[in-house]
Amino acid sequence: MPGEPMTVRFRGVRGSTPTPQAENLKFGGNTACVEIRTPAGDCLIFDAGSGIRTLGQQLIEEAAGEPIHANIFLTHFHWDHIQGLPFFAPIYGASNSIAFHSGRTGSALQETLEGQMAQPYFPVDFAQVAAKRSFRELDAYSAIEIGGATIRPFTLHHPQGASGYRIECGKSVVVYATDFEHGHADLDSVLLEYATDADILICDSQYTPMEYECHRGWGHSTWLYATELAKKASAKQLVLFHHDPAHDDHKMARIQSEARGEFLNTAAAWEGLTASL
Repeated sequence: MPGEPMTVRFRGVRGSTPTPQAENLKFGGNTACVEIRTPAGDCLIFDAGSGIRTLGQQLIEEAAGEPIHANIFLTHFHWDHIQGLPFFAPIYGASNSIAFHSGRTGSALQETLEGQMAQPYFPVDFAQVAAKRSFRELDAYSAIEIGGATIRPFTLHHPQGASGYRIECGKSVVVYATDFEHGHADLDSVLLEYATDADILICDSQYTPMEYECHRGWGHSTWLYATELAKKASAKQLVLFHHDPAHDDHKMARIQSEARGEFLNTAAAWEGLTASL
């Protein structure tokens, strides 16, 4: 509601594939989706992994029959970042409007999303869903204004391309930087620039440093690099994100503990984690 602080809520924190297993219940098994509510009441959604399903249900309950307006920002089109979209219930409401945004990754935004729900992959064609839809491909290092928030996309080093987002609202800054691999000097510098002075830095940390040695070139980073970035960027809070499917709750707790040894204000994201700014 208007007048409230900007809030960040994690709906899906897992990378690569959902992991609905008992040993993952603490941190969660849904793939990437982060919800930001602005003080003006706008709903900004970052990625549409399987975690977006419960967000859609909540939006319908909150709306109580009134139209729903939401903005979905996609980092890229790998399946774990779009697979929840067919199950995001607001797209089926005729009075609702959903604006889709992405960086320019070489794949057309509208055509790509329609392709996921085309026959024979899904029984409802995306081109025929009831909600009003708009599509906007954003130039890297540009800006878009929504409800008092400024969203700035930037390029990340990832196979087939990806975008990160810096969200500024009043004096608060959230940086969403998932699905990148460190080691690209130019894009590492871009990431550092956009992460600087973040109140919350959400950072790809799929691998441990040892695991990374077996996964070079896969497009993901480590918790250790995330802590180094947070220190260089003078971030206030680091949130580890895009957890590996093989990392159960015990493994994630160990990673969180080790990361806090490098950067104290670190949390490994879990489903339901909420922060107010």
